[in-house]
Parts: sequence; C-alpha cells; structure tokens
Amino acid sequence: MTGVILRRLLQLPIIVGAVFLITLALAWGIPGNPLENPEGRRPPPEIAQAMKAQYNMDSFWSFATSYVDRATGTRWLRARLSGEHSRRDADALAAGLAPPVHYVFDLGPSLQYRDRNVNEIIGSALPVSATLGLAAILIALVIGLAAGVVGAIRPNSPADVATLTLALIGISTPTFVAGTLLLLLFSVLIPIFPVASWGSPRDIILPAITLSLPFAAYIARLSRVGMIEALSSDYIRTARAKGLPERTVILKHALKNAFLPVLSYLGPATALAMTGSFVVERIFTVPGLGQHFVSAVQNKDLFLIMGIVVVFSTMLILFNLAVDVLYRWVDPRIT
Repeated sequence: MTGVILRRLLQLPIIVGAVFLITLALAWGIPGNPLENPEGRRPPPEIAQAMKAQYNMDSFWSFATSYVDRATGTRWLRARLSGEHSRRDADALAAGLAPPVHYVFDLGPSLQYRDRNVNEIIGSALPVSATLGLAAILIALVIGLAAGVVGAIRPNSPADVATLTLALIGISTPTFVAGTLLLLLFSVLIPIFPVASWGSPRDIILPAITLSLPFAAYIARLSRVGMIEALSSDYIRTARAKGLPERTVILKHALKNAFLPVLSYLGPATALAMTGSFVVERIFTVPGLGQHFVSAVQNKDLFLIMGIVVVFSTMLILFNLAVDVLYRWVDPRIT
C-alpha cells in the first residue's frame, strides 16, 4: 500500500506538468492582450510593459519557466534562504506599510482584478465550489444508490424501468436546461428558494440538486449492474439459506461488493463536482471557481487560468489516489 501511494505521488508532478503545458499552450493561443482588455485592469503603457517584463509574458517558454519556478515554491525557498523576504519586510516597515505576504506556492497576480492575486481568488472561491460539489455528490449517492438497489431487487419491473428511465433523462439532460427549469419552477413560479444569492444553507439546495443529476444517473446505473451481479452470487444464496433477513443480505452483503464500481467513479466525480461546476455556478450566481475560470478565459487572465487548472488537476489525482486506498480498505483482496 505504501509503495502504491509513493508511486502515485511521484507521478503527480509529471501529470500536472503535462496538463500545465497543454493548457498553457491553449490559453496562450487565445486572441487578444490581457493587459489591454476593456474589462480588465488596463494599466498605463509603462506599467503594462513593466508587468510583461516582470512576469516574462513576451515568451511562452520564459513565462512557463518563471511560472513553474514561482508556483512550485522554488522561488520562495531561494528568497527565504537568501534573506530576500526579511529585506522586503524591513523595507515595508520602514516605509510605514504592512509587510507583503510571501506565498510558498505563488500562483501570481490576476490580470483581471486589480487588487487580488490568484492565491486570494482561489482561497476564497475553492471552499464555495467544494461545499457545492460535496453536497452534490452526497445527494447523488443517496439518489443513485437508492435507485440502483430498487431496480436490482426487481429487475424489469415497473420500478426498474422507471429508475432506468430517470437515469437516462438525468444523463441526457444538459445541466443548463435542468438548472434553468429548477430555477424557474422553485424560485419564480413557486418561490421556495431565493434567486442569485449565496450564504445560507437554502442557497445550496437548488444548485446542488442540479449538479448532482448526471452523477446520480451514473451511480444508479453502476449500482444496479453491481447489485444484480452480487445478488446472483453464491455467497448471497448462502446468506439467504442461513435465514438472514433480506434487508441484511442486501445492505450488508450485496451492497458492499456492488459499491466497488461506484467507489471507483467517485474519485474523478468528486473532483469534477468540486471544481468543474462552471455552468451551474453561472446559472445560480454561485461565487465559486467556475465563474472565475469562465471570466479568466474570456479576459485571457493567464495566471488565473493556470492557477485553477493546476489546482483542479492536483485534486483529481489526489482524489483518485484516495479511491485506490479506499478500494483496498473495502476489499482487502484487491492488490
């Protein structure tokens, strides 16, 4: 187990580095100059030129190298060892200013927001997206497992057909359609939930349900197939022959093995729900990473684009690693 974890952790910088280069190449090719965007910061020409020189924005490879140096903590370590941080703090105090914040993993400034850097933006938006994503995954688990178990207990029954139909609708319906319908129904026609607000538990319900629908549909299909296979196994027949209650047979014995395919799906699904809810956040005006990412692409904010992509890819790898560990914990036979 330890060897697997170490091997996956050693693979992490390689995978994140590949994702970083591919994304940077695509973002670099977006037309326009981020420092001359009408909706961006639009600094004076001399300041824009100084920013280009400071952050090596005139060359793809120079920008990539300097960004990696800054984002991996290498530049912070050099400045720490050379005493550069102490000198900057002393100069700021001598000028009557607050000492600057020295980020270990510095993701750079935002080219769109004047007084905020990427670390601050992600630090404030990631908890929002994480809360929404975890709520969506919990709802998807409850709905998906319940639908899958009901369909597997009575295959080809009206209940099974109904759950399969709902799963197909959940997979096929675009998120923006489902979100808009829920918003019109429960915020306009039946004003139960508020519109375009965030801060109370009630504000999470509609976007979480919208985000959970495709995940719930996949979980329902996976759990149904796994439950049908498990219920036809010899150990289930043995458990029933011992006189165990049917609820115990289904929930304790069959569902445990049927849950393994669902568990493998939960890793990337959780990471995607936590950081990939761009459309849902736009519809419900949720101040998460999705809104910032869409805005960053529109304004060619290279630092914000790359910061969100690096965070997302790292989370995806770590969630998949956590799933592998849980796999071996749930079923020790897996090596």
